[in-house]
Amino acid sequence: MTIHWRTDRRKLLKMGGGALAGLLAAPKIAWSAEGDTLRLRMDADLQVLDPKNIIGGIDDVIPRCTQISLIRFGDTRDGNKTYNWGAEKIEWTSPTTIAFTLMEGLKWNNGFGPVTAEDVKFSYERIAGSDSAWAYQFEKFDHVEVVDARSGIIHLKQPFKPFWVITLPYYGGHIVCKAAVEKVGGSYTTEIPAQCGPFLMEKWEQNQKVTLVANPDWPGPKSDFSKIEIYIVADDQAAQLAYEADAFDFTKLAVNAAKQVKSNMPKGAKLIEAQSSRYDWLTINMNSPLLADIRVRQAIQYAYDGDAVLQGAFDGMIGRSAGVVQPGTIFAREKNKIAVRDVEKAKALLAEAGVSGLSLKLVALTDSSSQAIAQIIQASLGEAGITVEIQPIDEAAYWALGDKTKGDTYKTLELVLMSFAGGIDPTENLVWFRPDQIGVYNWSFFDSKEFEDLYQQGVVEQDDAKRKAIFNRMEDLMEDSGGFVFICFEPYVAIHDDNLQPVFLSDGHPNPTMFKKV
Repeated sequence: MTIHWRTDRRKLLKMGGGALAGLLAAPKIAWSAEGDTLRLRMDADLQVLDPKNIIGGIDDVIPRCTQISLIRFGDTRDGNKTYNWGAEKIEWTSPTTIAFTLMEGLKWNNGFGPVTAEDVKFSYERIAGSDSAWAYQFEKFDHVEVVDARSGIIHLKQPFKPFWVITLPYYGGHIVCKAAVEKVGGSYTTEIPAQCGPFLMEKWEQNQKVTLVANPDWPGPKSDFSKIEIYIVADDQAAQLAYEADAFDFTKLAVNAAKQVKSNMPKGAKLIEAQSSRYDWLTINMNSPLLADIRVRQAIQYAYDGDAVLQGAFDGMIGRSAGVVQPGTIFAREKNKIAVRDVEKAKALLAEAGVSGLSLKLVALTDSSSQAIAQIIQASLGEAGITVEIQPIDEAAYWALGDKTKGDTYKTLELVLMSFAGGIDPTENLVWFRPDQIGVYNWSFFDSKEFEDLYQQGVVEQDDAKRKAIFNRMEDLMEDSGGFVFICFEPYVAIHDDNLQPVFLSDGHPNPTMFKKV
């Protein structure tokens, strides 16, 4: 089953966001001649820039430019290597201690003075044990011991090697200015009270563009660019059209655009096809009265046509995932328990549960890839007698649906197509399905004490074979609950000008500070 898309300029302008019409009409700024502006595209506007409450996407890309972390990841195509960033020196000094010395000359803007080890202490300790979504990154963290103005020691409660890749490089690992954050009441949203990075956030045009300018006080490696413009264009196909009209220099594309682009490559462009850690799955909310019977949930699992989704939405570029641990790694589960579609089995389970004429609502983001997957799920479940009504929703409203602080909608969700930017260590992908994530990111209402106990074992276990057994059992429990259909780990497809060398992380988001001219 293949989805064929027919588009025109008017439709794409409607899908692409308020800035797209102007982009397509405007001439391209030739940065290759002037050496000035790097123009990127992201698919959703910013919401929270405080590392404690970052949601992801552009919310993390901007702090990569305006804040420091002690270390950073390099390009995922180079093996997700880490390198020193805000730290001049950093090393494990024991299984539970990491010593660091900050780079000399780091300075906050807005008159807040030098970056200190006290800022590192404040940044980490305010997230640890809090209600932040990133508190899990600090679960084995104890405290930061301040040695002097630039040096400190990170103390862990237990040995936990993944702290290096889960916590330090990004998200909760971004350092904020203690004095500035305390001055604004302890947290912030879209206005950063003090910045220290290669770039400073100059302007935000809501739902259109974010402009960053080079920080004259930055003592670290200098960027090849003096300005970064990040354009907000929601739809991948609209972004592709805008790129072809020379509206920006780099954008992610819909996966199913790869073949078409390769067959008719725009002049002066290069295509990226890479593995990513972004994983997709179908959430089945077992708290919904319509889905309370496990036989009904299992019927959905059996009716799901994974081959059709992979072919129709991803052009057969990837295989089905057997969980939320990345395929091809030493920790991946070999196969799903329900690995083969069986429509008759699905019908039998519904009959056994005494259910007929079942109609369910499937929530999915509005981008073309999500809608393609949703349409195939709708068709495949329909063959088993389950009617699916697709409810497209934009990203700003989407993430509030499962948030218990926003109302009771999270209790009655039925089916939700979900996608997370995964991490390097399996615990980063499994953490969201713990019991304490119900009403946060665990939208299936999956509530397993065994899962939680295994998670706690997995974060401290040092033996890889034992960790694999732990993680695979956790994925078994997820599938057995009937609350999940594992879809795939998305391939990453992007297009960029051939005189540009981009850098992006395993989550599929760029690190603009490291982009180079070639």
